[in-house]
Amino acid sequence: MELKNILAGLENLKVKGNLDIDISSIKNDSRKVQENDMFVAIKGFDTNGHEHIEEAIANGAKAVLVQENEINPSIIKSIPEGITIIVTPDTRYALAMAACNYYKNPSKKVKLIGVTGTKGKTTTTYMIKDILEKQGIKVGLIGTVASYVGDKKIANNDNTTPESLKLQEILAKMVEENCEVVVMEVSSQSLKLSRVAGCEFYTAIFTNLSEDHISSKEHPNMEDYFNSKVQLFRMCQTGFINSDDVYSVKIPKLVPECNIATYGIDNHCNLLAKDITVTNQYVDFKVKLGERNERVKVSIPGRFSVYNALAAISVALKLGCSPENIKEALLDIRVPGRSELVSNQKGLTIMIDYAHTPESLEKILSAVKIYTKGRVISVFGCGGDRDKNKRPMMGEASGRVADYTIITSDNPRSENPEQIVNEIEAGMKKTKGKYECIVDRKEAIKKAIQMANTKDIIVLAGKGHEQYQEINGKRNPFDETLIVNEIIEEMENK
Repeated sequence: MELKNILAGLENLKVKGNLDIDISSIKNDSRKVQENDMFVAIKGFDTNGHEHIEEAIANGAKAVLVQENEINPSIIKSIPEGITIIVTPDTRYALAMAACNYYKNPSKKVKLIGVTGTKGKTTTTYMIKDILEKQGIKVGLIGTVASYVGDKKIANNDNTTPESLKLQEILAKMVEENCEVVVMEVSSQSLKLSRVAGCEFYTAIFTNLSEDHISSKEHPNMEDYFNSKVQLFRMCQTGFINSDDVYSVKIPKLVPECNIATYGIDNHCNLLAKDITVTNQYVDFKVKLGERNERVKVSIPGRFSVYNALAAISVALKLGCSPENIKEALLDIRVPGRSELVSNQKGLTIMIDYAHTPESLEKILSAVKIYTKGRVISVFGCGGDRDKNKRPMMGEASGRVADYTIITSDNPRSENPEQIVNEIEAGMKKTKGKYECIVDRKEAIKKAIQMANTKDIIVLAGKGHEQYQEINGKRNPFDETLIVNEIIEEMENK
């Protein structure tokens, strides 16, 4: 594609060189640049692409896109003749728009549904996907777990919402696969860092907001976190919000140009759930589907599942899905790492859940406590290089609700795992909860299994669908479903 077409729509550019040249591909990693590519220099949290411009050119880049407040004028002067240099105020935004142009704006060729919020994004996207597929609609899904067309995985994702270049490539594949609808988790970081810039959304959902992702590398405070998420509603004409969430209800006034409908349980809303029943296998409730009140059963227990289901139903009704297909899909819903029960030889009840905030941990533990005849055994840790304030709060949450807690590691990343455990323990000590600390996560899981009986429930919280543990920049294999069964097999063979 010609460089001038790749840059179409971008303003305030300063150009040195020829725009009438053919570009083979766009890259933002200098190591991956090949002959006739355009290299986009991005300043990241740990690396700065502007320091690798010479490497990109050596690898064959014919055009370089740089950020005006990051590039040293002497570097521009040193770039060889014949290389086109484009200077822009923001290379992250420019990369996203260039990627949209390069992949021929795939979001405009599907109905793109964006789901944002602190909790419930993954489950809600899976619910929407399953309902629409039951209706006979071909659906693509982009999110925390991976990207899928139907049951076929087409990409693994490092982030909840992929970087803009990868995102547009995935969307283009989904167009090629004849998807009518794409359901996407839209993280606050993806909105703040322009990963979804240029996307055309059909509609959006805001599930809820609670304290998470507050750190030097993410959001400085809750206001920034919330405002980042609100941007999604400025990118579509319609949306759905949770009427019971104190942050969600602010959105209609902030974005009056978006036609927003509501769903909920406790407050007045457009789609209201009533007569809720929670068991150890499912939750069911009454809700108006079309002209009639229908009883809907969801095969994920917990009150939070009602909210996720209501969000999914709101979109499904907008897209013309029948009450029968909505009910059938929600009855059979399965989401990796979200209240996921692990089958095992010992017949123990072991649940894997992604809960990694104080509120979500307390909610999942409280939900299972209602129907558990024995003890609730909680196994969790906190991620390193993330919000440190939540660590003692999570210790308190587990100490208040669980009958026994094993504090362990999550993804310590560059931090000392023992220090993280100590910070969690400080909160635990404020409660009367029984606990112990086992830093090695596999050993912690083993201890929980050893002490449990068939009346108890073990909740392995924090990692959910993740199949790795990140330690000092390396992702080590760690699939809790496999690890649970490995431990039990070892115990059975002794």
